[in-house]
Amino acid sequence: MTQLIRMPAFVRVGGGTLSEIATAVTELGATRPLIVTDAFIVSTGLAQRVTDMLTDAGVAPAVFSDTIPDPTTASLEAGVAAVHAHRADVVIGLGGGSPIDTSKALAVLSVRGGTMRELKAPLSYSGEALPIIAIPTTAGTGSEATQFTVISDSDTGEKMLCAGHSYLPKSAIVDFELTLSMPPRLTADTGIDALTHAIEAFVSIKSNGFSDALALSAISTIGQHLRTAYLEPTNRVAREAMMQAAFFAGIAFSNASVALVHAMSRPLGAHFHVAHGMANAMLFAAVTEFSLGANDARYAECARALGVAAPTDSDESAAASLVSELHALRSELSVPTPLKFGVDPDEWARKIPLMAEQAIASGSHLNNPRVPSAPEIEKIYRSIYSD
Repeated sequence: MTQLIRMPAFVRVGGGTLSEIATAVTELGATRPLIVTDAFIVSTGLAQRVTDMLTDAGVAPAVFSDTIPDPTTASLEAGVAAVHAHRADVVIGLGGGSPIDTSKALAVLSVRGGTMRELKAPLSYSGEALPIIAIPTTAGTGSEATQFTVISDSDTGEKMLCAGHSYLPKSAIVDFELTLSMPPRLTADTGIDALTHAIEAFVSIKSNGFSDALALSAISTIGQHLRTAYLEPTNRVAREAMMQAAFFAGIAFSNASVALVHAMSRPLGAHFHVAHGMANAMLFAAVTEFSLGANDARYAECARALGVAAPTDSDESAAASLVSELHALRSELSVPTPLKFGVDPDEWARKIPLMAEQAIASGSHLNNPRVPSAPEIEKIYRSIYSD
């Protein structure tokens, strides 16, 4: 079977590669980049640092810093205007998943027009768009390597998955030094997010040999380094390893897709404003436990790569060890339950049917080894509330 593999055309990986941002712009034939970032990145001085490097190289940058966590259709309007006002010929996403997701949406909308609602999955958009350069400052989303963006509908609250080659960055700068200041909570959530990407890519019915190799490498690396990165934030070895793992996992799931965890985490984030990585972390163990019995051989390989099962363990035993490890990670990395996060129990119960409906509407659940019904999804949501 032929597989079409997509990834950024130019990738710079390693500490200090941010210094090559001007080259990344000019090799795309661009001269007027719009840096899409957020207020926090501006407050750290990083946005100004990037601006200065570009200006010193004779490039004319501008900054749009009004991105928000979990970008919405409404929040994109000012960004599209900023692209047009600057006459930008390339968009630079600088920050975590939200600025990069925003930059992808702006790259498409500023050329195509229309709305993101018209572009949500299962539609795949590969039309005209501005080129994108992605510079992640967290190790988790893998958005710098994917052909996806997630935008919430301001009218309905739905978190819309939008997919297609036009959202894939042309260039990525993967500089682990930008993650050295990540706090423990963000390190944990983004790290588990990367592990979710890798495992879901590996067990997805759309997996392939290319995505499998990257997914298993990411799983192994995360197993060795996530706890260290969480406990020792300035450990450069752990930070560099986690950044590479997140990148590998991003390429893997971009080419194999995600599954039930992501289908269920998007509604959780949309309705209760839980950050994407944390939402995945809340669901990961429960969804994996539900999925066992459908393709234990695949889950067993994940367990062995993660370092929690031996080659001699049976597939059933190894898969069970994977579930145990995911529960342990959730506990050791202090992932809150929805109850501890502050979600009202009555509101949670009331929203469960709608969240299940939206999870199914996304289509991602169909990639899961065990495809759930709406009642089964509702049961999982109920199980994670306080457990």
